[in-house]
Amino acid sequence: MKSRSLGKHGMQASVVAFGAWAIGGWRWGGADAQSSVEAVQASLDAGVNLIDTAAVYGFGLSEQIVGEAIKGRKREEIVLATKCGLRWDIETPTLHAESEGKRIFRTLDEASIRWELGQSLERLGTDYIDLYQTHWPDPETELEAVVATLEKLREEGLIRSWGLCNEQPVRIAEAARLGSLSTDQEKYSLLDREQDEANLPVCEELDVGFLCYSPIAQGLLTGKIDGKREFAENDLRAGNPRFAPAVLEAVQAVLAPVKSLARDRGVSTEQLVLAWTLQQPGVSHVLVGTRDVAQATSNAAAGSIDLDKDELATISQAADAWPGFDAFSS
Repeated sequence: MKSRSLGKHGMQASVVAFGAWAIGGWRWGGADAQSSVEAVQASLDAGVNLIDTAAVYGFGLSEQIVGEAIKGRKREEIVLATKCGLRWDIETPTLHAESEGKRIFRTLDEASIRWELGQSLERLGTDYIDLYQTHWPDPETELEAVVATLEKLREEGLIRSWGLCNEQPVRIAEAARLGSLSTDQEKYSLLDREQDEANLPVCEELDVGFLCYSPIAQGLLTGKIDGKREFAENDLRAGNPRFAPAVLEAVQAVLAPVKSLARDRGVSTEQLVLAWTLQQPGVSHVLVGTRDVAQATSNAAAGSIDLDKDELATISQAADAWPGFDAFSS
């Protein structure tokens, strides 16, 4: 497993991270707690040391599962990343979403961040967080105040580093100017490359780690999802236009040369996709959603794959052939 720094202010971490959204069950059709614990442990055993979760994933459940999975492990060998800024127990001026009977609100007020951090520490069974991230911007709290809060928490030893998620390039640059910004986390994959012209260049210039979420595009890039696949009613992919038959057919066409290359190399399609993603300019880490031991082991193996220039070109040509999801909107 290769490792890279989480930006110039962060620590070394495995390039493949365990993405812990799905194990919280929320918007993923539920989850089995024991299988989830075993998946986290299998990832750690396979060389993954970066675990990315969030308070809102399963409304605390994901953090609890991660906390259970790391019991008895050497804490200093694990890089724990979690997030703040989405509350389902209070109301603020900014409604983020309504889901599973709960209304989720945004806030990055200092008192709220400190309260959330305390809750996360308890659920994870630790006394510090390695990478603490704001989940979404809060229009009611100035960025300067958010940075000041995070810097205080770092100075107090409650967090080792901090990052932002779902942000704009200008705010990434401003946060880096105001404090010791380590990372930015954004959606990025072979099918979602808007960040090539947005945050990636800024992160590369400022030596800010760039963490990709959904690098397998919620399973689309495994090449295993076809029109016959049925999703649970509370799975975010059910009825999602990104999983419409025409889209699935187009994705299969794009992946055809990638699948051929994967067969030649004796690896899976998703492993090649992850390896390609990790070799894109500015990308430092990929956060891969994992729900069982088999997925955990497979995902971890992608962290040791190197692609030569011809292999990179083959996959890049396939990626460039993708017309974009907007091409399928009516």
